[in-house]
Amino acid sequence: MKPWRLTLTNQLVLGYGLHEHMDCYSTRPASEDELRSFHSSDYLEFLKRVTPENADSFLQQLPRFNIGDDCPIFSGMWDFCSLYAGASLDAASKVLNNQSDIAINWSGGLHHAKKSEASGFCYVNDIVLAILQLLRHHPRVLYIDIDVHHGDGVEQAFYSTDRVMTLSFHKYDKDNYFPGTGSWDDIGGGAGKHYSLNVPLRDGIDDENYIRLFKSIVQPVITSYQPSSIVLQCGADSLGGDRLGCFNLNIAAHGACVAYVKSFGLPLLLVGGGGYTPRNVSRLWCYETSIATGVDVGLELPVKLGSPYRAYFAPDYKLHPSLGRDGRFENKNTKKYLESVRIRIMEQLRYLNGAPSVQMMEIPPELGRLQSELQNGVKEEQKA
Repeated sequence: MKPWRLTLTNQLVLGYGLHEHMDCYSTRPASEDELRSFHSSDYLEFLKRVTPENADSFLQQLPRFNIGDDCPIFSGMWDFCSLYAGASLDAASKVLNNQSDIAINWSGGLHHAKKSEASGFCYVNDIVLAILQLLRHHPRVLYIDIDVHHGDGVEQAFYSTDRVMTLSFHKYDKDNYFPGTGSWDDIGGGAGKHYSLNVPLRDGIDDENYIRLFKSIVQPVITSYQPSSIVLQCGADSLGGDRLGCFNLNIAAHGACVAYVKSFGLPLLLVGGGGYTPRNVSRLWCYETSIATGVDVGLELPVKLGSPYRAYFAPDYKLHPSLGRDGRFENKNTKKYLESVRIRIMEQLRYLNGAPSVQMMEIPPELGRLQSELQNGVKEEQKA
């Protein structure tokens, strides 16, 4: 998750000249007021004050905010979080103001962060903040997540509203794979019931099956829900050969999902996410930038990519190395299983009866409270 992934991505984008086909903006830090539109004040105060040097004085707060192995304290943490969140907020603003048909923030996509705690390398949930921004003028937002891990933080934030539909394709193993959520029967609650869609996958899914399943689900979801904008989280840990991933996807297949979502012509926000083999993360996000801009970059690395960056792409020096053909993970997704997952999603869509009507004056500002009330109600019913 270190910024080196972004440095390599930036060098590839510049090397191919893709920056000449889009408007490029310098971001600014998100303000505390902007961050408080989702995150709690005490959690933000903690993030702002804690450093590696004074961490001992916050020992009692570390468990409360889930700070530990997966979410360590590091120098510049507050600046980093506020900058990537500010970038996603600015990207959403470009979409809202019709300055961009597609806006990209590869530094964003940190989908595990919760209202009052960090999770899975994620401290501030820039995706939730950006979606709240979009909801100011867009009646319905569709969130699609193709990270190998379940987009639990975003789903949890919008669990009780029908103004956001979340659709996550991910590896699911409740007891053995982080975060252990995202079963097919995890469908939302309250006004948001049936607006949380999950596609739980098993190890080793390949290009052909993934693309077929993705298209067969996304098309009816968009037709039924009729979103006015889409946020697509492009986590690169779903690629074959990722250090934490368990799929066999190649860069072209991952990019085909982005191209398919783009083909619907809706305002689109692309964000990054996971990905723990930096040379492949950067290849992927550069390729998906080329898809967004409609520029064919070919298969060879750009000629302008000089030292020291070129050395990181040895020995093939290709934009599309073979990532999924080595059979690192056996494909445990049978056609019967994938079809059963698709059918379950279609069954959920039948409950919706078309796109929900929206009272535009109601922007979901108290999502944490709504979710707490729902969960407390469930607990009371279980006791009874």
